[in-house]
Amino acid sequence: MDLEVKGIAASPTSQAQPFSGRKKLLQQGQTSKSWAIQNPRLPVVPPLDLQSLIDSDEEEQDITPENLPAPTSKYKLKYQQYETEMKEGYKQYSQRNAEKTKSKIMQQSPRNKIDDKCVQGEEAIIDTLTTLDRKALLQQGYAEIPYNAQRSTRRSDAEIVAAERKKQTVAEQVITDHLSRIRTHSTLTENMLSHKVQFDGRIISRNGHDACRELIGFFFIHDQSLTIYEYRQFGKNRTNVLPFIQKNIYSHQYGRRKGKQYQLGDFYVGGNLTFLSSDHPRLPESIKENKLLILRITNIDQIALYSLKTDSVEHEDDITSQEANDRLVLEAVQDVLKEQLLKRGVRILTRLGKYLKQLDKEGTGLLDKAAVKQALQEFHLQVSEDALESAWQVLEGHAGGKADYGEFTRAIIGEMNEYRKSFVRKAFMKLDFNKTGCVPLTDIRKCYCAKKHPQVISGHSTEEEIKLSFLETLKGACSKSDEVSYGEFEDYYEGLSIGIVNDEDFVNIVRTPWGI
Repeated sequence: MDLEVKGIAASPTSQAQPFSGRKKLLQQGQTSKSWAIQNPRLPVVPPLDLQSLIDSDEEEQDITPENLPAPTSKYKLKYQQYETEMKEGYKQYSQRNAEKTKSKIMQQSPRNKIDDKCVQGEEAIIDTLTTLDRKALLQQGYAEIPYNAQRSTRRSDAEIVAAERKKQTVAEQVITDHLSRIRTHSTLTENMLSHKVQFDGRIISRNGHDACRELIGFFFIHDQSLTIYEYRQFGKNRTNVLPFIQKNIYSHQYGRRKGKQYQLGDFYVGGNLTFLSSDHPRLPESIKENKLLILRITNIDQIALYSLKTDSVEHEDDITSQEANDRLVLEAVQDVLKEQLLKRGVRILTRLGKYLKQLDKEGTGLLDKAAVKQALQEFHLQVSEDALESAWQVLEGHAGGKADYGEFTRAIIGEMNEYRKSFVRKAFMKLDFNKTGCVPLTDIRKCYCAKKHPQVISGHSTEEEIKLSFLETLKGACSKSDEVSYGEFEDYYEGLSIGIVNDEDFVNIVRTPWGI
């Protein structure tokens, strides 16, 4: 750095001869005072050489005094004790780190010991995971990085505002539609329509376009009727709200309550509403291909629900206790299978779906018990004969001894909750630019970002290596070599979800690489 002092300009380093000359004179024995007399005034201000302030290795060696006395036996003993303690401490520290890493991979699951009966067969032993299993487990690393809380809060607030606007738009359209059909508008009519429970729903379907439809429904207390509308958005500003299920009184079309009219108690997060496709001619053709339309309630107005439940009285019946017993049967099977799928869920679930589809030669979505049992044996998923029979009795439909194998798989293995699934749907909707229900693998490769993966940050892996690991495991779910359907994308994260205990950890795993 060049300086200017008292009007004298600083010269470049190459011109700083007086200062270097002083050093030479001092080495020759001249004192600082005699040198100052001979050089009464400095013609230039010497530049500050910061490099000269850095200690060299030679200077560090010169600092050590020579001819030090040898340490006594007392200090030798202390040093040995200190060295032993340090080594032991480091060993314990390494063991704790190893255990911590292992517990993170296991996602702190309380079920980290698997019954020997559940690990027979090749590729089933936890200690001998396949390469694909290990690559799939790399995705769990995103759970170790806390999501940006401030950014997450801003995004969540924006999403809440947008969701409320959607609901308000749909609610206004519903009131307008129904009042327009009534000849006499009265305050009583408006009050009757205002006593309702609003809920969000999704279609249970392997078709990505149908599964990602935004549905908002209403259950009216005064006549026990319901209606469902679809909210569509075109671009940033253009929206459309259309009836999906016309307002009417409906009944269950499947399960223990088949034929019974819907009541307030049937509406809760995770509950299913079933309709016959033939009763709704305006439904999209892709939905009418299936005899049964199943809607899953993903969110509900809890305040309105609680208020209306307080005012109404619903009595439990025999069906309620039967349904409770059914849940216990299925949960027992789920516990057994989840233990076996803890670390290999992605590989097994993605391939199990493909295998069941191949067994379904007629393409009806239905299989008999022998075919389902064959599939479980193929993937070394062991369930006792009694447990399988009990589960089959619960889920068997009225199709000549056959059951919907998609529903059967979800029931005996379980599925992630609606909170987790909402983020999987968001990720897929972000990838599915054209809303076709399928995403080219080239687009997935472009959108997937591994920059924040812990192994990339630590330098143990590159972004490309993490990305290729994800793509390789995802391809195992694909029936086509160049694209991924929504059902296949969902299967991947269903398998990954089994090993993740905490919801927020799972959300991080989905959010971080997709930027949602």
